[in-house]
Amino acid sequence: MSASSPTVPARQLSSSVLGILLMILGIFLYSANDTLGKWLTATYSVGMIMLLRSIAAMVVLGPFIHKHGGIATLKKAPRPGLQLLRVAVTVGEIGFFYWSVSLLPLADVMTYYLAGPIYVVALSALLLKEKVDGPRWAAVIAGFIGVVIVLQPSSESLSWGALIAIGGSLFFAALMIVTRQLRGTPDSTLLTFSTMATLAVGAVLAPFTWTTPTPLGLAGLALIGVVALVAQLCVTRSLRLAPASVVVPYQYTMLIWAVVFGYFIFGDTPRISMLIGAVIIIAAGFYIFLREQRTGSPKPGDTVIEEVGDNVPG
Repeated sequence: MSASSPTVPARQLSSSVLGILLMILGIFLYSANDTLGKWLTATYSVGMIMLLRSIAAMVVLGPFIHKHGGIATLKKAPRPGLQLLRVAVTVGEIGFFYWSVSLLPLADVMTYYLAGPIYVVALSALLLKEKVDGPRWAAVIAGFIGVVIVLQPSSESLSWGALIAIGGSLFFAALMIVTRQLRGTPDSTLLTFSTMATLAVGAVLAPFTWTTPTPLGLAGLALIGVVALVAQLCVTRSLRLAPASVVVPYQYTMLIWAVVFGYFIFGDTPRISMLIGAVIIIAAGFYIFLREQRTGSPKPGDTVIEEVGDNVPG
C-alpha cells in the first residue's frame, strides 16, 4: 500500500463523517420544510397543501419512475394489500401532521412524533407478536410517561390539536411497521405510491376549501414537495454511508430546529413541561435503539430507529 493510499479505517471515518453531515442536512431540510408547511397552513387548507406539494413531488419523481421501469414496475410491487395499507397510513400521517401544526407550536408536534419509535415497539409486540424484553417494555412505559407530561391531560389543557398530533404520531408508527414489512420494495416504488395517493386525496379535499394561491404561496406549496424529496434522499443516503448507531442520534436535532424556528418565526416559547417530556421521550427512544443494537445482529432496516430514517414526519 502506497503512502498516499487511504487506510480502511480512514475511508470508514470519511464515510461516517459524510453520513453524519448528510443526516444533519436532511433533518435541517425536513425541519425547515415543516416550518414552511406550518406557515402555509395559516392561509391554505390541508387539502390544498397535500395536492400541490404532491404535484410538485411527482414532477420531480417522473424521471426516476421512468428510469426504474415506469408503470410496469409499479404493477409488479409485492404484497399489494400491504402496499394499499401503507398508502392509507401515509396519507393519514401527512394529513394529521399538517392539521396538527396548524393548531399547535411546531416543537409540540415534533415531540409527539418523536414517540413514534416507542409506539412501534409496543405495536410490534401487540400486533406482530414480536418478542420484547423487560428493559424495552420499561423504556416504552417511560416514553408514554413523557407523552403524558407533554400532553398535560386535564379539562383545561387537553386540546384537539394535541389529540390530532398524537393520532398523527400513531399513523407515523404504523407507517414504520408496514414499511418494515415491505423492505423488499424499491424506495422509488414506495415513494411513488404514497405521493400519488396523497395527490389523489388532496384533489378530492382541495376544491371544498380552495383559495387561489398568490405567486409566493404557489412557490411555497410546490417547494415543500420538492424539499421533502431532497431531505429524504439525504437521510436515506446517510443510513447507507454510515452505521445507524453513528448517525441516528443526529435525527433528534429535529426538535432543536423546531424550537428555534418556532421561537424566531412564530414567536412560540417552549413550555417547560414540553421540554421535560421531550427529554424523557428521546431518552426512551434512544435506549430502545441501543438495546436493539446490543441484542443480536439486526439486519439493515430491522431496528425501529432505522425505519424512522426512511419515514420522517411531514
